[in-house]
Amino acid sequence: MDARMGAGGPVLKEMPAMNTGLKITSFAAALAATFGMAYGVGQGIAPVVADNPPKHKDEHTPPTSRSEEAGGHTGHDTPPAGGLQISEDGYTLDLETPSVTAGQRADLRFTVRDGSGRAVTAYQREHEMELHLIVASRDLVTYRHLHPTRAADGTWSTPVDLPRAGGYRVFADFTPAKKDARNLTLGADLAASGPYQPKELPAPSPTATTNGYEVKLSGALRPGKASELKLKVSRDGEPVTNLQPYLGAYGHLVALRSGDLAYLHVHPNGEPGDGKTRPGPDISFTATAPSAGSYRLFLDFKHDGKVHTAAFTVRAGGAAAGSGTPEGHADDGHGH
Repeated sequence: MDARMGAGGPVLKEMPAMNTGLKITSFAAALAATFGMAYGVGQGIAPVVADNPPKHKDEHTPPTSRSEEAGGHTGHDTPPAGGLQISEDGYTLDLETPSVTAGQRADLRFTVRDGSGRAVTAYQREHEMELHLIVASRDLVTYRHLHPTRAADGTWSTPVDLPRAGGYRVFADFTPAKKDARNLTLGADLAASGPYQPKELPAPSPTATTNGYEVKLSGALRPGKASELKLKVSRDGEPVTNLQPYLGAYGHLVALRSGDLAYLHVHPNGEPGDGKTRPGPDISFTATAPSAGSYRLFLDFKHDGKVHTAAFTVRAGGAAAGSGTPEGHADDGHGH
């Protein structure tokens, strides 16, 4: 997965059409929110993660400069962090639904506008989609990868049901269908009304379990330097060797930096049908963190016709591992 983070956000390779690099997008804000369990509803909703994992006090790391983020990489781009901005390169994320009620289904609507204020209606397809939408809680416990639909006038919409009140961040990842246009991740804040209580970042651990699957993470996330992250999927103690393609790959990885939710979208090393990449149990990614600090990784993978999500907490600049949540959840019966 390619990666890229929002301004001052994590740098897992920029999502240049989602290749093997990084892209990060995020927005500076420190509103903590609470989400005990998450679940997805409606068509176009991908896996959801929410749980009560071990707690970990995080030391928020201030955003780094673009020059700092661009340093030290090997064979992979290290673009500035993205997603921290609502506008970039003349494009603006116009979130028409800035607030919803926790626990109630709502229609999330937004438009991407160009420098003249016109709605963008033409996009490059990347990993089978014109636009990828991520919604994450400020405490990084709830995560959703949604697939909205676009109307002819450029308005995007998708059903969403957020389980707990508090602050969320919405990330729109896309590339306009314009010559020399680059991949962008724009971010906007979303509020879920109702009483809430903040949760702490889950503690690091190299293993995550989700819907009967166990995923083990190896490798280290390094600030300013590209490194390999490997994830191994097994079920009932046996390696899963028949993963199915999801969004044009055997795995889809998103990383968010704790503190400001800088966004990274990473893509695997290799793709189905290239003669080298196997359908499991190992999925390999190359990523670069823009700064030291704690990051939350969300791996989507597909097996037996269903998409599952495993979540990890990783400390960049520290020990190699990630932290798994006790349970991740995929949306049964919904399109991906």
